Amino acid sequence: MSSSPSSVRAFFAVELPDDLAEPIADVQSSLEGAAGIRPTDPTQAHLTLKFLGDVAAPDLDDVRTAGERAVDRAGVAPFDCALEGLGVFPSLEYVSVVWVGVDDGTAELTRLHEALEAETTALGFDPEDHAFTPHVTVARMDDGRGKELVRRVVSEERPELGRFTVEEVALIESTLTDEGPIYEPIGRFALDDG
Repeated sequence: MSSSPSSVRAFFAVELPDDLAEPIADVQSSLEGAAGIRPTDPTQAHLTLKFLGDVAAPDLDDVRTAGERAVDRAGVAPFDCALEGLGVFPSLEYVSVVWVGVDDGTAELTRLHEALEAETTALGFDPEDHAFTPHVTVARMDDGRGKELVRRVVSEERPELGRFTVEEVALIESTLTDEGPIYEPIGRFALDDG
């Protein structure tokens, strides 16, 4: 039996239902001709609420407790979330990430993010250095060769990918591999439905 690693790379997120993988793949296909673009795995798509980075294995229980407290503190009941529209980070001039945005559900996701931010910074994790924009990453740009196509698609298309009900927040372990990251839930926190 192998020993457990001394730390894990982790983040809090809302996982997407399996039936949204196909619409995400459809969006990715509209970007296919862009040189230097690397699509994410549509079956692992998620809405990141708080990226933690490396978490020491002994601290995982504290992180799970912080997640539970944050979800309670946010006071968000299960809610509908609609994925719609496209955007990029950091700007159309320099594209590093292409994402699908959120229409309905932004206020609730923001409340969850703010509560997670408060609880995790109290544990010593770094605060976010940019405003929270709920999104699902669909591709990363390794260089600028294909940015004209990306700019055109992002500016002209407003796909409506679908709606789903958010009922929980997950703590996810991210293992980096040569084939891309593998995400594994290591904690789940139900939203308050009472």
